[in-house]
Amino acid sequence: MSFNLLASFGEVAAYIGYVLIAILILLIMITVHEFGHYITGKIFKFGIEEFSIGLGPKIYSKKKKDGEVFSVRVLPIGGFCAFKGEDDDTDDPTAFNNKKPWQRIIVLFSGAFMNYILSVLVIVLMFSVYGQTMLMTYKTVENPQIASEYCFKDRDIILKADGKNVYLATDLMNAVEGRDAGELVEFTVRRDGENQKIMVLMRTDTHFSNLEDVTKLYSALGIEYDVNNDGQIINGGLYSTGVRFGVFGTIGRSFEYSFKLAGTIFKILGQLLTGALGISSLGGTVTTIAVAADAIKIGGFRYLLNITSLIGVNLAVFNLLPIPALDGSRIVFCAIESVRKKPLNRRVEGMIHAVGLVVLLIFAVFIDLQRCF
Repeated sequence: MSFNLLASFGEVAAYIGYVLIAILILLIMITVHEFGHYITGKIFKFGIEEFSIGLGPKIYSKKKKDGEVFSVRVLPIGGFCAFKGEDDDTDDPTAFNNKKPWQRIIVLFSGAFMNYILSVLVIVLMFSVYGQTMLMTYKTVENPQIASEYCFKDRDIILKADGKNVYLATDLMNAVEGRDAGELVEFTVRRDGENQKIMVLMRTDTHFSNLEDVTKLYSALGIEYDVNNDGQIINGGLYSTGVRFGVFGTIGRSFEYSFKLAGTIFKILGQLLTGALGISSLGGTVTTIAVAADAIKIGGFRYLLNITSLIGVNLAVFNLLPIPALDGSRIVFCAIESVRKKPLNRRVEGMIHAVGLVVLLIFAVFIDLQRCF
């Protein structure tokens, strides 16, 4: 009994550790985002009132000679870089709203840019240490009626399908979508350590009803798999394996992978707007931390790097959306001011951002709570 209690305590303690690591990742990404605003603000001589790591009450604060405050706050789930005169009018020439619109746009954009650059560096590190995750055929179905040169072989690593790089099963499905049985599709595979181009005969139609229907994909490609009583794949199919591509290949593929992450985020947003995806699939800060902790628990340092890059790209894309209170919305207001040669009413703009912030906070809490019920 005591052993079970100790084991349970150890599991809880370990999971708390994963949660703390996930919170640290989120804090680092937010701090890097705010540092992007800070460093470009310093370059253009913006007046900065405070740079804060975390939110809530201060636990550390230091004021510089120029009046700028650096602080650390108790809640490690946020941060900010507060500029002088950001939401009102003032005669101070260093105030945010007294700077040229193009300078403000650069300062606002730099937060997302720093998130993206850090994400790419993390991906480069991940691909360098572990290789890029690719799909490998574990076991293929032999068919004497199909010539061997038109089939996959066991342990083929699929690099490209129909001329497009393949990272995930969904990439493979998109590449062969709409093919009829009997059609030939070109693949690039790594076979016995060498890259080869092969033609694969589609054994069944590849008209998918949804992107989760991978069993149709396996049947079309001649890949063996087993399912349990619930219809879940338990053996066979496509396995993940790490593949290295050299220095320049790693860098190029790291950018491509980051674009794919960003594209996935835009795709999800589009599905939300069209109703193809329900709000129940979303999550706020708490969900992000929980998902990150689970990923780190399952996959260790490799998954830690992957989830870090995903969070960074997510922050970059989300903050550039033209939603009130986000950097994207502020950039839109600066662009309008640049075209009109005069700003919109500062008080109205400030109220729009304030209301937007409240709505975003309520929405983040709501989508976290609805996942609990």
